[in-house]
Amino acid sequence: MTKPYQRPSADEPAWWFICSAGELTLDYDDLPPHGRLQDLPMPELDDYQVVWLGELRERSCYLVVADLNDDAFTALGEFKSLRPLVAAQDEALFMMASRAKQVTEFLTTHRYCGRCGTRMQAVDWELAMQCHACQHRCYPRISPCIIVAIRKGDKILLARGERHRPGLYSVLAGFVEAGESLEQTLAREVMEEAGIEVKNLQYVCSQPWPFPNSLMMGFTAEWAAGDLHFDPFELEDGDWYSFDALPDIPLPGTIAHKLIQAVKAQIDRESSA
Repeated sequence: MTKPYQRPSADEPAWWFICSAGELTLDYDDLPPHGRLQDLPMPELDDYQVVWLGELRERSCYLVVADLNDDAFTALGEFKSLRPLVAAQDEALFMMASRAKQVTEFLTTHRYCGRCGTRMQAVDWELAMQCHACQHRCYPRISPCIIVAIRKGDKILLARGERHRPGLYSVLAGFVEAGESLEQTLAREVMEEAGIEVKNLQYVCSQPWPFPNSLMMGFTAEWAAGDLHFDPFELEDGDWYSFDALPDIPLPGTIAHKLIQAVKAQIDRESSA
């Protein structure tokens, strides 16, 4: 087993993910920083938490957890949101950057024990934080969500959330509650947000979504009954859309875009049969 807190030698080629306050140092002409530690404009890392994340393209990947407003890494690029990485359509890179962000979130939010308040310590053989006073141990949190593209005939349901960028319409999504199956969550969220029932659920794919720590599990489904009634606290607008008249939809690389394309493929197969 590889220990999470191993550090690279100075001449080891590696990918470096420098994270502060949920953002990474990124230069979009060359992202993220990569190369040998001795060749990069990096500060001394003795005062920073360094975590081995895994491998990308046969190189080890390391996370460096930087302090808030830390300017010691500015030569590597600006601290920026991960969201533009989705548009790069480099899924392997986005997945590793997602892991870096989620590990940073875990380490910075578990400095003290949630049970007794004692300072926690990193476990050196696995990615976990341990309280030696009460023996409470924590692992990185993952919040499961469903996301579903719903069709009605040759149309797809798209809606605008209040947190979406202006003009963007997407598929429905929601968090799994304690004691629910994914199927129960899907049925509940669709009824709560859009007022309809669905059938013929089909699992398509999943995607980690590090804003801050979700795991999106994607489905397609078909309309079964009911008229659209959107929850005004969740959605501003929505409708059934034909694929030749879609509004602005999520970018390629997102699970929402994959699900929209999955519904289109279903419709195309049926029309050509």
